[in-house]
Amino acid sequence: MNEEIFNLEVRKFLKKFGVTAQREIERAVTTALREGRLGGSERLHARAVLTLDGVSADIRVEDEIALG
Repeated sequence: MNEEIFNLEVRKFLKKFGVTAQREIERAVTTALREGRLGGSERLHARAVLTLDGVSADIRVEDEIALG
């Protein structure tokens, strides 16, 4: 395995995931605020699960996202 190529590929994937996830989170929260399902001061529990096929790995990340 080429460590440098592997590292670059992982970083590329994480950048793509991060940008996409941020956009979708912002879109979902904006819609929920507009529709009155959120008031704007909540703390939202967030959970992401990343699965790597071929190596039997499930990586879980959980945190809170404060709206106000």
